[in-house]
Amino acid sequence: MDADDETSGPMIDEIYANGGGGDDGEKRSRRAIMSGDQLDIEAYAALYSGRTKIMRLLFIADKMSNAPTQLEALRMAYDEIKKGENTQLFREVVQKIDGRLGPNYGMDAAWCDAVDRRAEQKKEKLENELNAYRTNLIKESIRMGYNDFGDFYYAHGQLGEAFKNYVRTRDYCTTSKHIIHMCMSAILVSIEMGQFPHVTSYVSKAEQAPEALDAITVAKLRCAAGLANLEAKKYKLAARKFLETGPELGLHYNEVIAQQDVATYGGLCALATFDRAELKSKVIDNSNFRNFLELVPEVRELINDFYSSHYASCLEYLGNLKANLLLDIHLHDHVETLYDQIRHKALIQYTHPFVSVDLNMMANAFKTTVAGLEKELEALITDNQIQARIDSHNKILYARHADQRNATFQRVLETGREFDRDVRSMLLRSNLIKHDFNLRALRKL
Repeated sequence: MDADDETSGPMIDEIYANGGGGDDGEKRSRRAIMSGDQLDIEAYAALYSGRTKIMRLLFIADKMSNAPTQLEALRMAYDEIKKGENTQLFREVVQKIDGRLGPNYGMDAAWCDAVDRRAEQKKEKLENELNAYRTNLIKESIRMGYNDFGDFYYAHGQLGEAFKNYVRTRDYCTTSKHIIHMCMSAILVSIEMGQFPHVTSYVSKAEQAPEALDAITVAKLRCAAGLANLEAKKYKLAARKFLETGPELGLHYNEVIAQQDVATYGGLCALATFDRAELKSKVIDNSNFRNFLELVPEVRELINDFYSSHYASCLEYLGNLKANLLLDIHLHDHVETLYDQIRHKALIQYTHPFVSVDLNMMANAFKTTVAGLEKELEALITDNQIQARIDSHNKILYARHADQRNATFQRVLETGREFDRDVRSMLLRSNLIKHDFNLRALRKL
C-alpha cells in the first residue's frame, strides 16, 4: 500500500490496527462481545409494557427456529395476555402453543367467556353514557366518552375502532392539552397497526401546539417520528429524530419503544447515513444521546470503532448483533440495507486517504476474500462512490485523484466571477439610491 512519502509509515501502521495484522489487531479481535449470546427473552420483554410487549414476544416466537426459546416467548405472551382483556389474541396464542406447554397453558374457555361478558356490559354502559352526553351537548363529557371508547377497543385488540374513536375526540377538544392527548393516542394505535403515515401526520399536528408540550411528550414525539422515518426507509431523518430524543424519555414510552431501542436504531441509522463530521458532532459528542448509548455498550463501541477506523472490530460487533436485531419488530426489515450501507461506507472511508491499496491486506481487514472484496469494490466504482481502478493481476486498487491544480484554478475563477457580480450589484444599488430611483407604495385613497 502506497501513499505520499511523508505519510506512508503512519498509514501502514493504521492499516495493521484496522485488522490487517499485528498484535494490536489480535487483541481487539479477542475483546468480549456480549451480544453474541442468545437473546435473553425475559430481560428483553421486561423493557416493554402493554400490547407492544405481547406483539414483540409473538414476533420472536414466529421468527425463532429454536423450539425452547420459541416456547418461552409464547409462555410469556400467554401470561401477559391473561393480565388484560384481549380474548382474540389469547385464542391465537393458545393455537400457536398447540398444547406444547402442558395443561396450564391451554385454552381457558371460562376466562374468555367471563372477559367477553364483562366487555359486553362495559360497552353497553359506555354507549349509554355517551348518548346521554351527546343529548346534553357537553363537549368535555363527549370527548371523554369517545376517549373511553377508544381505550375500551384498544384493550380488546380492535385497533381500527380504537383509532376512529380517538380521532373523533378532535371535534370536542377545547384546549391544547386535549389535542396533544388525542394525537398521542392516535400515534400509539397507528404504530400498533403499522400505519406510519398516520404517525407522521399526528406528530406534526402535536408539534403545532408547542405551548402544551412538556419534555417527556417532546421525547415521545421524536421517537414516534423516528419510527415513522425508519419504516419509510428515510434513515438519515430517522437518525436525526432519535438523536434529538431527550433523556427525559426514561421509561415513559415503554408501551412503544425502550431506551435501548433509541440507541440501537439511532446509532445504526447514523452510521449508515452520516459522514465523519456528523458522526463526531451529532453522535459521539452528543451528551444526551450518550446516555442512551451507555445502555447498549456494543452499539457505542461499534460507533467508536467505525469512527476510529477499526473496521475489523466494528464489523465483528455488527456480525454479533445481527441475529438479535433480526428479531426486532421494527428493525428486522431494515437490517440488511443498513448493514450494506455501513459496510460500503467503511470500504469508501478505508480507501480514501491512499494512492494505492493492497487488496490482500484490505481483505484481511474486512474479514473477507479478495475475490469477494473485488466484487464489492467494482460495484462501488461503477456507482461512482469510489474514484479508483483495480489491477486484478497484482491485486492492487489505484485511486484516481482529481487534478488539484486545475480544480484550484477553477475555484479561483469562480470566486472572481462571484466578486465581480457582487460589486456590480452594489454599484447598481448605490446609484439607484443616489438618484432616488426607488418605488414607493401608492397610498390608498
